[in-house]
Amino acid sequence: MIVIPAIDLRNGRCVRLTQGQAANEKIYDADPISVARSFAEAGAQFIHVVDLDGAFSGRKSLNRQIVEKMIDEVATTIQFGGGIRTIEDVRELSDRGVQRIILGTLATESSELLGTLVEEFADTILVAVDARDGRVSAEGWTRDTQTPAFEFAAQLAALGVSRIVYTDISRDGTLTGPNIEAAVKVAQVSQISVTASGGVSSLKDIELLRDCGEPLVDSVIIGKALYEGRFTIKEALRVANSND
Repeated sequence: MIVIPAIDLRNGRCVRLTQGQAANEKIYDADPISVARSFAEAGAQFIHVVDLDGAFSGRKSLNRQIVEKMIDEVATTIQFGGGIRTIEDVRELSDRGVQRIILGTLATESSELLGTLVEEFADTILVAVDARDGRVSAEGWTRDTQTPAFEFAAQLAALGVSRIVYTDISRDGTLTGPNIEAAVKVAQVSQISVTASGGVSSLKDIELLRDCGEPLVDSVIIGKALYEGRFTIKEALRVANSND
């Protein structure tokens, strides 16, 4: 089980939202570069970075400059999403060294463009399946679609997507535990790798994901629990890599 710490950027600062609502924001650190460096030094292989300003506005924001600085200064792999709506966005990010590019709204709007991007960028492309009440949400979780999340996951697999980042929006930022059952089902219907996200509150949650019985659910994104001091990255890595 791979542990991936999260950095959500809004106005250049590290924040966490509850259930993705902009009004429910808590600021944790004004220096996201130092936060990213601390995660990397603790052993994180990947850092999950989201440009919330880009996600809400639908276009790139100044937060991308921070991401570029992270790539230059922090010795780990950055996976990045938020406001990526065009093929030019993807090419620009790839050229700047982003090794994992997470698509959300774009993937819900154009399967043809998504297929083109997967063909060109292969495993660089990840797709966010953000679900509210079982249906896919888009545009920074401000627009709910009528597409069932599990159906969408199967469609992504058919297009050649190799990894899904699955988030149960109702759990995100709530510290109430991840929706493991749904993450497992996403993996089973798509038969591609799944990163679980949303709600992790304890080391026990990591243990439950590790032992969920579905090897395709192979990683977990953790945000608020780290910022609130529920446990450290090193403790999370120890549990994730344990056989106990």
